[in-house]
Amino acid sequence: MADSTAQAKKHEDRRTYGMVSVAVPMERVTRPVFGKHGFAGGALVVDWPAIVGSVVASHTLPIRVKFPPKDRAEGSLVVKVDSGAYALEVQHLEPLILERINGYFGWKAVARLKLVQGPLPTPPKKAVKTVVAAQPSPGLAAKLDAVEDPDLREALARLGRRLTNS
Repeated sequence: MADSTAQAKKHEDRRTYGMVSVAVPMERVTRPVFGKHGFAGGALVVDWPAIVGSVVASHTLPIRVKFPPKDRAEGSLVVKVDSGAYALEVQHLEPLILERINGYFGWKAVARLKLVQGPLPTPPKKAVKTVVAAQPSPGLAAKLDAVEDPDLREALARLGRRLTNS
């Protein structure tokens, strides 16, 4: 009984002190979710644009990896493609994509691609912050008049506006 209590306490006390990379605790969160779809830690999903290239990644999304029973090699990767025309392109690029995926993992993790057509999730749009050009404060304007270089004066004025607006 005491041994199981000590093990439970050991697993509960996972505190980290000091600065820690975000990737360390993030893997604890993402591993159970991505693991259900065959992605070990979600590395394939996160690094998909780096693996296949930004052009292919903009039209595709890896969905899941299906491995043979009791084996973690030569699986089939289910990839969602946004259009039938691009599915044909991905079909022609399949040997290259498989080579890049297996090179990324360092072993023959994926043997074939299974393409599924459907809409891809749209990435969230970044809000564009509009900056209103305000006049510098009278005290700042007086100090900026002493600066001879017009580019430097403008840069200092922008800095002053940002500091007073924050």
